[in-house]
Amino acid sequence: MTPARPTVVVAGANGFVGRALTPRLAQRFRVIGLSRSERADLGVPSRRCDLLSHDDAARALEGADLAVYLVHAMMPSDRLVQGDFDDIDLVAADNFARAAARAGVRQIVYLGGLAPTDATPSRHIRSRLEVERALGAYGVPVTVLRAGLVLGPGGSSSRIVFNLARRLPVMVCPRWTATPTQPIGLDDVVALLDAVLDRADAVGRVFDVGGPDVVTYREIMELAGEALVGRPPRTFTVPVLTPELSRLWVTLVTGAPKALVAPLIGSLSHPMVARDRRLQERVGVPGRALRDVLAEAIAADAEAGTPRAFEGGGGGSRRGRPPRVRSVQRFVRPPGMRAADVAADYFRWVERALGPVVHARPRDDGGADLAVLGVTTPMLTLVPEGEPRPDRAAFAITGGLLGTGKGTFEIREVLGGEALTAVISDYEPRLPWWLYASTQAPAHAAVMWLFGRHLSRLAATSEAPPTRAADPAPAAATA
Repeated sequence: MTPARPTVVVAGANGFVGRALTPRLAQRFRVIGLSRSERADLGVPSRRCDLLSHDDAARALEGADLAVYLVHAMMPSDRLVQGDFDDIDLVAADNFARAAARAGVRQIVYLGGLAPTDATPSRHIRSRLEVERALGAYGVPVTVLRAGLVLGPGGSSSRIVFNLARRLPVMVCPRWTATPTQPIGLDDVVALLDAVLDRADAVGRVFDVGGPDVVTYREIMELAGEALVGRPPRTFTVPVLTPELSRLWVTLVTGAPKALVAPLIGSLSHPMVARDRRLQERVGVPGRALRDVLAEAIAADAEAGTPRAFEGGGGGSRRGRPPRVRSVQRFVRPPGMRAADVAADYFRWVERALGPVVHARPRDDGGADLAVLGVTTPMLTLVPEGEPRPDRAAFAITGGLLGTGKGTFEIREVLGGEALTAVISDYEPRLPWWLYASTQAPAHAAVMWLFGRHLSRLAATSEAPPTRAADPAPAAATA
């Protein structure tokens, strides 16, 4: 009897790398692709999964033996997102890691980014390194491939380079265009991801990968110009173009959204060169020459359509769904306090800091009602959700004058307890959207900022209140 093939769950299966990887993995494994929406065009069975939802991630990894994580700088489809890209990426990776541990996954393979050794990493690179840590925080071994610029048809980075070379016959280049980098072709990345998956000597290891050519970004654009229009652009280097002006310049010329361009530009001042390519030598994937990679990517790029990252977020009612809200804030964790303790402290802090205008009234079921002075009906009702855990306190937003009965609020530990995040997911406000966006949303952001300051003071003075991690107290939330 033929043994069953291992099941691989691929997060980011509908992305640039994921669409190229899943057919190859399907030759050896049973592959399930994860996407934020139902898809019938992935070529493999798919599951709808919003990785910013703890419960979605848990369902998506049921039955998985192995997992591949290809998610970067997420741009959620919710209509309103409060939170920085690195905090959003951190929560998504934390959800995936928790779900993988619960499902008994024996290996996670992650495509991350090359890290500079001679400078402080940019925020974008720090985020990718942080995701590495988050994926391994619950005991599942992680194999990391760190790559720089991945070039191939339909890739967002490729399209930015091609559009610059195509649309600018004369190019004023900032200093970052002289930074060395080591681009790699999409097909080579796919082959390397396949090579380390379910391979015992790759488990728990980190590998730098890159093509055989070390070039500058300026040289890449010159080579792209030759392939696209038969001549390289004329380039002039200037020392005065700031990162902010570079972001504006790249966004205007290429059509890439600012949310995509901004974190990338911050990383381009660091050399992105592989320190050790022994993995490629061992598995026989040395990488193809840059000229060949560019020629192939350019030839097929038009048929690849618009990169999904160029489409931006902002689903909401424009996609036929009710407008939803996502909010992620990161806090320091005071010494001796677990997430459940912080949730209980938040409940007390609302009464102390916001009263008598706002009250957080405890409920018999262990939840809380958030009420405003003079209004007897709660603004929001929160009910405990799931099993109480010291490292995560979650509450369903079941109703109230401001809620529709949909949404979750939680406070959880991340990075092995190093930090905390407060997350509101899938919340649908009852107020008209214009009124919500101008009142309730900024009020929530302000409250979370004030609570973060409160936790920072506790951490600085080590004046943490008594903990009750074994019996988590309820938390109240503004959404």
